[in-house]
Amino acid sequence: MSDSSEATTDTIGDDAVAGVTELCQDLLRIDTSNYGDGSGPGERAAAEHVMGLLTEVGLQPELVESEATRATVVVRVEGDPEGTRDRGALLVHGHLDVVPADAADWRVDPFAGEVQDGSLWGRGAVDMKDMDAMMLAVLRDLARTGRRPPRDLVFAFFADEEAGGVLGSHWLVQNRRDLLDGVTEAISEVGGYSVTVDGKDGDPVRLYLLQTAEKGITWLRLVANGRAGHGSQIATDNAVTRLGAAVGRIGAHEWPLEITPTVREFLGGVTEITGVELDPNDPSELLGRLGTVARFVGATLRDTANPTMLKAGYKHNVIPQTAEAFVDCRFLPGHEESLLATVRELAGEHVDVHVHHRDTSLETSFDGRLVDRMVAAIQAEDPGAPVLPYCLSGGTDNKALSTIGIRGFGFAPLQLPAELDFPAMFHGVDERVPIDALAFGTRVLDRLLRTC
Repeated sequence: MSDSSEATTDTIGDDAVAGVTELCQDLLRIDTSNYGDGSGPGERAAAEHVMGLLTEVGLQPELVESEATRATVVVRVEGDPEGTRDRGALLVHGHLDVVPADAADWRVDPFAGEVQDGSLWGRGAVDMKDMDAMMLAVLRDLARTGRRPPRDLVFAFFADEEAGGVLGSHWLVQNRRDLLDGVTEAISEVGGYSVTVDGKDGDPVRLYLLQTAEKGITWLRLVANGRAGHGSQIATDNAVTRLGAAVGRIGAHEWPLEITPTVREFLGGVTEITGVELDPNDPSELLGRLGTVARFVGATLRDTANPTMLKAGYKHNVIPQTAEAFVDCRFLPGHEESLLATVRELAGEHVDVHVHHRDTSLETSFDGRLVDRMVAAIQAEDPGAPVLPYCLSGGTDNKALSTIGIRGFGFAPLQLPAELDFPAMFHGVDERVPIDALAFGTRVLDRLLRTC
């Protein structure tokens, strides 16, 4: 299809949209928990399920494994030979792994894919088997109807995103880059979703957040050293004490505010909608207009360092020689070295700081053809809705792709009810996605891929 065909009314069928719920249910029922330590079921069963869905409609996907059970699926759809190819291929990617879930904490079985109260519940419902299902629905419809996109599309279902993508996107970039030949841009998770705020006149305004930036990741392992001994003795060089003090200092540290270009553009848009001006020294009033998503945005105004795990000792009456803590650090663009220097200072002389995993920060501009098409795809389904760029406090597989020059965005479109605490769904208890939002996202994604 050429650029002149962008106004086509050829859209995804109602049956394909309706089927996205079942596609997501089936994925949720496959436990792909990633514990980050090499244990767990891996993604192989889910990858084989995806392979079956794609080969069933005549596609030729490829399954690759970085290690046993750690599987990624990639398939390419050729664009219209008479269309425009100067933009390169677009990569549409999701990940098949999920973080673990303790069923005792949930209202439903996290791996049952149950429908309750108009939502589909389960671990991965928003992170990110919902997007995987939308990708499958659109991809299968493309194959069945023979519709050709205006540029080549590559769909990837990655392994290991929840542990930094070492065995997924990073492995693919390093070992099977041929599967990404010609790719110049990419879309993935945690963008394109709606937030409802109070406008200047007090009426609610639904706006959409399109992710154009990500904080960087540094996962640290802190090791405190001391002298082993009997628990009844006086111990002035206790490793646990030293570690506890270090963790306390790091966890309590107040990192300075810094508003990056992406965040400033986002907050400027919120000011236009709400009438509340940004105070760069205290943005709390403006953030307060964002409801639950204020937590997402607030975390992008500064570096963060959160202790997440502790490990020490083996018996009640034995003072251990070493103690360990794990800290999840997220840094703003350009802040990696300064963050590490601050953490080392806070840790103190008796605690060694080791980098367990790191990945880059990302920031791209809110412009260009693909951005225009993403905005248009949303507004075709929700006319007049504002779309703003924002920075993600977490990370995605776009980090690995950036190392080979691929420009990445977060765009897993969902129209959400105002009362849903969407940020709490990520890695949280009772994760769920509204079924109407799945249908909305499938239509938007289909429209984007027909016009990109």
